[in-house]
Amino acid sequence: MKTRATAYPVWNAFVPSPDSPLTLREQLLRFFRKGVADGTLKPGIRLPASRLLAQELGVSRMTVTGVYEQLLAEGFCEARQGAGTYVASRINARPPPSPTAPPGLLGGSLRARQLAGPDSMSLGHPDWPLTPGLPALDAFPYALWGRLEGRFWRGRLPTHSSYGDPQGSLPLRQALAEYLGVARGVVCTAEQIIITPGAQAAVSIAALALTDRGERAWVENPGYDATYRSLILAGLETVGVPVDAEGLDVQAGRRLAPDARLALVSPSHQYPTGVTMSLARRLALLQWADQANALILEDDYDSEFRYDCGPTPALKALDGHNGRVIYVGTLSKLLIPGLRLGFLVAPEGLVDVLQRVRNGSGHRVPKSLQATAADFIGNGHLGSHIRRAKALYSERRAALLAALDSHADGLLSVATAATGLHLLAYLPEGCDDQALTLAARRRQIGAGSLSSLWVTRPTAARHGLLLGFGNTAADAMPAAVRSLCQLIEAQLAGRSLD
Repeated sequence: MKTRATAYPVWNAFVPSPDSPLTLREQLLRFFRKGVADGTLKPGIRLPASRLLAQELGVSRMTVTGVYEQLLAEGFCEARQGAGTYVASRINARPPPSPTAPPGLLGGSLRARQLAGPDSMSLGHPDWPLTPGLPALDAFPYALWGRLEGRFWRGRLPTHSSYGDPQGSLPLRQALAEYLGVARGVVCTAEQIIITPGAQAAVSIAALALTDRGERAWVENPGYDATYRSLILAGLETVGVPVDAEGLDVQAGRRLAPDARLALVSPSHQYPTGVTMSLARRLALLQWADQANALILEDDYDSEFRYDCGPTPALKALDGHNGRVIYVGTLSKLLIPGLRLGFLVAPEGLVDVLQRVRNGSGHRVPKSLQATAADFIGNGHLGSHIRRAKALYSERRAALLAALDSHADGLLSVATAATGLHLLAYLPEGCDDQALTLAARRRQIGAGSLSSLWVTRPTAARHGLLLGFGNTAADAMPAAVRSLCQLIEAQLAGRSLD
């Protein structure tokens, strides 16, 4: 006769750490995954009921429910009708590692271990409504782009098959310099521009070229996790600096890390809050960089898309001759992410070292892509595409705001809506945004969670959802918002999110 599996007392060994940068939910998830990986929790073991475990640990039942839902989605657990939740039976027990195996090889480097889990842009699906971080994939001029790229290959010049200029295609750099001067107020020459495979690669190159391992860097808190991961991989200690209605709090940064060598900021459109850095904060940031002999990495993504406010020049435009700001730009968000095309604009004295790291790290961009982009920008197609896209985004943004106004009263409170391709909407007290986004993905809705973007989470931090409208058709907004609201109501009522 088969005996019924019972809960292991191993859960009593879980001791939450108040000093950990991880949330309680993340600590509990890590504890469970480790138990499965090292065999402490064996396949078929029944987990405690969420209510009992919450009481035992002294935490919210919603926290435990969210952990269980995450583990179910990842395949670590399985739910049995009427019998509870169990460690997945299909997981094969692993033998203990050989005592002679080098410990460093088993867990990877310390830098790699700091990057647990996917970054926010790797989640969701491009076809799911409300996915943040995506432009209008349906509005990209595929046929025009194909004709321009075909022209490059039909040329069959010997130079097309070589490695090309290590700094990037000169025609593309010239086109970008002209565009940046007109659109962003950034006065530069083609010689100051380095072409990279996306903005994240540009940040990685700058961090490797301009800082040494162990030095500290300011990052926005909350902030875009994919870019500050590049700083971690470069061996830097990232220090989360609070962001408020005026952008990054420079005075807080001075208190938290006065010796920082680098600040990674997005002053024109901060991700995820959407705020624009005030002029006073911009000047204070430049003053700090001068006094601390530090550098500023300006991530200027989505700056072209502003709806209820006028254009704001880039921070780089205020830098003058001091040479403290390295400008990071990308065409991936203006066009489509799959292009992986970004660039750096550096002070003349830093171009050589940046170029050496760019070449040493292999961050090159295909020549055909560079040539096509040069034609696309130089012939005025980029400006035309931005104008068409902005009109489309205005329509989709209005549709999302209307859907929230009709269906989400009291459930979602819009914090920012003036810039970019997503809205940040705060949740009622007691909601768990990560559990909600996980449940939403099971319904094929791609909303993101605010709490997953904290570097160090403040005690009173609110939970919220990132609602992308760039790649969501206007007529799809109401149904997606209604579905999200059903999940929020279920969570507030303590019901299952399945």
